[in-house]
Amino acid sequence: MRILVVEDDARIAADVVAALKTAGFVCDIATDGEDAWFRGDTEPYDVAVLDLGLPKMDGLAVLKRWRAGKRHMPVLILTARGSWPERVEGIDAGADDYLVKPFQMEELIARVRALIRRSAGIGSPVIESGALRVDTRQMRVSINDVHVPLTPLEYRLVSFLVHNKGRVVSNAEMIEHLYGDDDAREANALEAAVMRIRKKLGTNAIETRRGFGYIIADEPS
Repeated sequence: MRILVVEDDARIAADVVAALKTAGFVCDIATDGEDAWFRGDTEPYDVAVLDLGLPKMDGLAVLKRWRAGKRHMPVLILTARGSWPERVEGIDAGADDYLVKPFQMEELIARVRALIRRSAGIGSPVIESGALRVDTRQMRVSINDVHVPLTPLEYRLVSFLVHNKGRVVSNAEMIEHLYGDDDAREANALEAAVMRIRKKLGTNAIETRRGFGYIIADEPS
C-alpha cells in the first residue's frame, strides 16, 4: 500500500514515514501544499496523511482541490489545531479522519489501516479468502492456520490483492501501489515476486488472468 505523507516539519515527517514503513507501507513525502496537490492529483495513493499548516498552499486548500478534481483516496488530517469548528471544516472539505498533534504512532497506523479497509469495504482487520488469512495488524499471512513468512514486498503484494479480492488487478496498478518514488519499478520483478509467493502459499493462492493481471478470489472462508 502506498501512502502520501504531507508534512513540512522534517522531524515529524521522518518519524511518520519510519513508522508507516515499519507497518508495511511505502511512502512518498511532500513538504509544501503545491507539491502535495500535484502528487495527489497525478499519482495513485491508497491514503494521504495531510498536515494543515503547509507553506505555499494550506492543507484544506489542497484537500478541496483534490476533491474537486475527483481524487477519492482516503485522507487523514494531521494538525495542531484541535478545536471542533476546524475539525468540522476539514470533514466538510472531504477529510475521512482527523488526528491532533501530538499523537501516538500506533494510533496513526491503526487509523491508516482502518481507512484502507473502509475504502475496500472490509470491516475486519483480519481478511480471509478460502484457506488464506491475512492479519493486517500483525502483518501475518497464514494458510490453513499455518504462518507463512513473507518478505516485505511479498506481504505488500498479498495485502494489496486481498484488499481488492474478487477484482483483477493489472500489473501496472500493482506496480503503482507497491513501490515508492525511489524504488525501481519493473514488471519482471513483480512477476518474480508472484512466483515466490505461489511457492510459499500454493499455486492457486494468486490466479493469473492472462492479459489482464492477477486476482485473489473472493471465496468464503
